[in-house]
Amino acid sequence: MLTPPETPKRPTTREHHGDVVVDDYEWLREKEDPEVIAHLHAENAYTKARTEHLSLLTEQVFEEIKARTKETDLSVASREGDWWYFTRTVEGQQYGIHCRVAAAGPDDWDPPVTDAGAGALPGEQVLFDENAEAEGHEFFALGSFDVSADGSLLLTGVDVEGDERYTLRIRAVDGSGRAFADVIEGTAGGALFDPSGRYVFYTTVDEAWRPDTVWRHEVGTEASADVQVFTEPDERFWLGVGLTRSRRFLMIEAGSNVTSETWLLDASDPTGAFEVVWPRKEGVEYDVEHVVAGGRDRLLIVHNDDAVNFELVSVAASDPRGKRRVLLPHDEAVRLEGVDAFRDFVAVEYRREGLPRVAIAKVPPQGLPADATPDDTLHELGFDEALFAVGVGGNPAWEQPVLRVGYTSFVTPTTVIDVVVATGERIVRKQQPVLGDYDPARYAQRREWAIADDGTRVPISLVYREDLVERGTPAPTLLYGYGSYEHSIDPGFSIARLSLLDRGMVFAVAHVRGGGEMGRLWYEHGKQLHKRNTFTDFVAAARHLIDTDVTAPDRLVAQGGSAGGLLMGAVANLAPRHFSGILAEVPFVDPLTSILDPSLPLTVIEWDEWGNPLEDPEVYAYMKAYSPYENVHDGAHGSHYPPILAVTSLNDTRVLYVEPAKWVAKLREAGADALLRIEMAAGHGGVSGRYSAWRERAFAYAWVIDRAKAHPSGE
Repeated sequence: MLTPPETPKRPTTREHHGDVVVDDYEWLREKEDPEVIAHLHAENAYTKARTEHLSLLTEQVFEEIKARTKETDLSVASREGDWWYFTRTVEGQQYGIHCRVAAAGPDDWDPPVTDAGAGALPGEQVLFDENAEAEGHEFFALGSFDVSADGSLLLTGVDVEGDERYTLRIRAVDGSGRAFADVIEGTAGGALFDPSGRYVFYTTVDEAWRPDTVWRHEVGTEASADVQVFTEPDERFWLGVGLTRSRRFLMIEAGSNVTSETWLLDASDPTGAFEVVWPRKEGVEYDVEHVVAGGRDRLLIVHNDDAVNFELVSVAASDPRGKRRVLLPHDEAVRLEGVDAFRDFVAVEYRREGLPRVAIAKVPPQGLPADATPDDTLHELGFDEALFAVGVGGNPAWEQPVLRVGYTSFVTPTTVIDVVVATGERIVRKQQPVLGDYDPARYAQRREWAIADDGTRVPISLVYREDLVERGTPAPTLLYGYGSYEHSIDPGFSIARLSLLDRGMVFAVAHVRGGGEMGRLWYEHGKQLHKRNTFTDFVAAARHLIDTDVTAPDRLVAQGGSAGGLLMGAVANLAPRHFSGILAEVPFVDPLTSILDPSLPLTVIEWDEWGNPLEDPEVYAYMKAYSPYENVHDGAHGSHYPPILAVTSLNDTRVLYVEPAKWVAKLREAGADALLRIEMAAGHGGVSGRYSAWRERAFAYAWVIDRAKAHPSGE
């Protein structure tokens, strides 16, 4: 019989608010300790041995994903300046190849299209081949990618460790491929050229790896000469730098989880001083877009000042703190999420009835009349599926006459649509290819509602194959949940998920509080001292699926990652008998230890999400009462846990590997069957490279199929 690695107990003690905690496994935090690394390798070896019986199934699922995916393909091109930019993939290669072709002229808004297998487009220029750049590295991730406005320079930021720290480099894209001497180490993501192409703006991090400083770099000079533009001293705030679509303003944005602030700089004066739009106000968030109306510069601002679901106002760019004109007032039934401004129109994104929506409004040259109402100008894009997701994306050009949106559902592959604003015509530019015999008519999606402990109705979305799942007969089911940061889990298509559905499994999403699906209050009621609602909502969703015979406890597997991994750990303690397995990916399962340490990445900014247990004894007691690691059942109840698989990455800087490592050790001490799989060369998002990612997903799904008692071979 296989024996799990022994995890020695080396007690450490912490004390807060008079509470003394002895932690036997905190020593696993010492990442540089050879004994820790040896222990992690031993955990991997044990997991590999315990899951050896799944190797054929894992390979089968991997081959299914591969067979359904068009490996040689290219994205829909987006126009910026005088060029069409796109990314190409090639069969057998892990990463994308970034390319461009010249636009035919100023009125060319039809992206170039060709059979992806037919080779390069006429006039195609390769800008950056990630495969070549990744050679010799176990991990490779491209962060920043920007081309100067005149199309002559390329800026890239590359991470080869998985710790989300990027090295910036500049090269010519005039055909010479000449690399500049400029090398800037240790940057955060999101670097970009100013409109002149003379300067690069980027961010760096503090000791807690928080992006806290914006720098200006002059192309062709040493990084040591870079100018510090702005530093944010408040540890709750992260900085980012950007450029309005109009290229009229450079922007610095500072944000905590509940408060934001934006500074603007006339882009024609890149060495000038940024000026604040609205001074920060605790609990107020806002986003800024530039628009020209009636020949005047205006700012469109989406904000939640006395508007919990946000409203849209317009202000003069020259006097942003002056008179506000309300364009879209607050609506208790609609969560306004954002606005995108173009020369001739604006697009608004919002949520209603638990689903995302997009609407378009034209901007008349003379500006909006004073008595105009939203109904006069705003036209929602309608779709005929009950469950779907739509969002604005891939629209870099200020003067473009079309709005590009992405559309998908659980059964409709991701579809790129250009909406011709002047006429309303919709042009489908591409739908994600699904090779083989995929027929969406075989699959069904629907929404059900669970009743939480406090009477709240919690939405559940389901997708399954109608010919393989019989109503009223319990089916193997995977129930997914997240429930934090107002992040919504919207209906979306997945090629990999077909390997579950085609084995007769139901895939379900519990839209629990803490997410944003049902509006801002849905988030507010699942955070800080209301966090327990996230966990009890998920349990209510599981109970509903069991009580209505969608599934049964011996066929129901739970899945969640990151903050959703916290959810997995919490429900394992709350309702272990509801599940036949729990898949926890990069799980945040030791939150109290982490949130008590301000030196760790993310901790201080996280106080707005979880509360500050360092200063507030009530928050401390509340977090301790739900922390998965703190509340693992003792040996008498450990056998009640279903089998648990925790997957993590050594170089993850968001949720440190030590959390699942400690959790698994404590679960085993309590008698639970827990496995730990740790990627030794990856970050928070897992391994890099599409084939490696498919294998990682295939392994997880093979484990799920086994635990849910689904048919191992599919049809």
